This record gives sequence, structure tokens and C-alpha cells, in this order.
Amino acid sequence: MAYDALVLVSFGGPERPEDVRPFLQNVTRGRGVPPERLEEVVQHYLHFGGVSPINRQCRELLAAIRADFAANGVDLPVYWGNRNWDPMLADTVARMRDDGVQRALAFVTSAYGGYSSCRQYQEDIAAARAAVGPDAPVIEKLRQFWDHPGFVQPHADAVRAALAQLDPARRESTRLVFTAHSVPTSMAATAGPHGGRYTAQLAETARLVHAAAAPDLPYDLVWQSRSGPPQVPWLEPDINDHLATLATQGVTGVVVSPIGFVSDHLEVVWDLDTEALDTAKQLGLDFARAGTPGTDPRFVAMVRELVLERTNPAGERLRRRLGELPMWDTCPTACCVPPARRPGA
Repeated sequence: MAYDALVLVSFGGPERPEDVRPFLQNVTRGRGVPPERLEEVVQHYLHFGGVSPINRQCRELLAAIRADFAANGVDLPVYWGNRNWDPMLADTVARMRDDGVQRALAFVTSAYGGYSSCRQYQEDIAAARAAVGPDAPVIEKLRQFWDHPGFVQPHADAVRAALAQLDPARRESTRLVFTAHSVPTSMAATAGPHGGRYTAQLAETARLVHAAAAPDLPYDLVWQSRSGPPQVPWLEPDINDHLATLATQGVTGVVVSPIGFVSDHLEVVWDLDTEALDTAKQLGLDFARAGTPGTDPRFVAMVRELVLERTNPAGERLRRRLGELPMWDTCPTACCVPPARRPGA
């Protein structure tokens, strides 16, 4: 099938202090986040001058994708739209329509299946197209890439680089800790057509990165960035609680690898580089945080490969993966939809 554009779809973030509260209101609308929790997160952004790194990182990724496309003969214009802040996705879709785009692919800056990591992006794309009207371009999301070498290998190299920051004489008491965004346990249970896809994919990514980076060390997969009402169960343990547990088990140092993320945005630089680092210091743990793919050339080339899977008749031969979980080009209709929102519920 022919496509005439690619759109980079991301979360979005504020770029000045006065944007912080309106941005967070967009993010949390309808989610029942307590006002005190919202204000707490406001202060996280203000700690960094009210500027999230994510938009800058998206601009850098956008430039890298365009350069990679040009160097490899992929003749597609590349657009960028966000879910929660400027440039808003609906505005981008309107511009694509005005530019004559009729059918586009979407690369979403989330590697995993699940409601907030995949299905909600699908819903936002649909809402943006509806806002633009019947002449909006058709937009199809590229597949999840949790086990693609272009995602796994940069994470593995980053783990090795972080390990090099710690005392090699204490390697036997060092542990790898992989993190991802926590979600409500009910949401994790309904991820994918048969449930559990989000946690299964993350477990597989952790296994792959561990095997490539430091197979001699023990590792754990834990969670970060919990939000929402306190009475709702979320995936645990939290990274800070887990560090406290490790300190009682004779662990002397940790490498924390945020495999749930593609770039060092605010939930990485606050929840890990600020809060988790402070926890580790209080516990007397050596701490090194591994980087994320960002604009690593292998990650950028992965975007091209995902596009060619869909645009090239021989795309099947371009598929590269390391893990064992099944994948698909287009999500099943009810995939990752919470039970209460499924037809007939």
C-alpha cells in the first residue's frame, strides 16, 4: 500500500512555566488524579524551569529521521504532532491535509502494547482526524518495537556504559534494575488481546538487554512514575521501595535502566536522576543510570525499517526481532481496551 508521509507522534511537554499546569490538566483530564498529586508534579516541572526535555528530544529525533530518510532514499515528508501539548496532533493533521497528504504512517514514541502506551495513541490519532474532518489523511500506526534490535541494542550499550561508572571490585554485589512506567493493575491485565501484554513485553525487553549487556549480574524489572487515585492498585514495586529492599540484601550498587522509555524526558530525569538517586544516596548504594536510545543511529534506522516493512512489497524480509512474543502490523480492534469500554460492556 502506498503512503505519502510519516508523522512522529509523542506525548508532548511544556516549554515555559506558564504552560505547566494547562499541560498537566490535558494529561490528567478524566483520570481522577488528586489535586495534591497534580501540584506535586507541577513542582517537578518547575524544578527544571518549567521546561520538559521531551519536545527538544522530539525535534532532534525528527531531524535525525529526516536525515536518515534522505540518506537512504526514503522519499517521505516527516511531520510531528503531540498528544498533550504543542504542536498538537490535530493541528499537525490539518497541516498534512493542506499539504495534500492522503495516507500516512505514524511512529509513536512508545515501544510497548497497553492502553496508555499504544491504544490511547490510536484513539488520539482518530480524534485528531475527526477534528480535521472527512478529508483528513488516513493515518496508520507502525507496529510496537519492544524487541527490535534498534531499540534493544542502544539500551544494552547504555547499561554497559553505566556499569563502567561503578567500582569493578564490587561487581559481584551490583544489580541491574530495569524500570518502566507503572500502570493500574487492571490496565496491565487487559493489555493486548489476551491480557498481560505490557508486562510480558517489558519482561522480554529486560531479558534481552540483560543478556546482551551483563548476563553475569542479577536483574529486576520494577516500576516508576505512579499517578492516579491512591485507592487504585498499580504495578509494584516502585523503584524507590525496591532500592530499599536491595540495600537490605547486601547489594552495594545499582545500574538503573529505563527500558520503558525512548528518551531522557522528565519522568526519567526527575523520577530516576533526582528521586531514585537521592534514595540510593540515603541507602549508601552506588548508583548509575543508563541512557535511553534518543537519536542513536540504530534507533533512527529502526524507524526507517518499520516504515519499509509497510511500504516495501518485500517488507517481510526487513523484519528484525530478538524475542519470542508474537507481533502484528495493526492492533486487533479490542486490543488493550479496558473491559468497561468494550462493546457490550
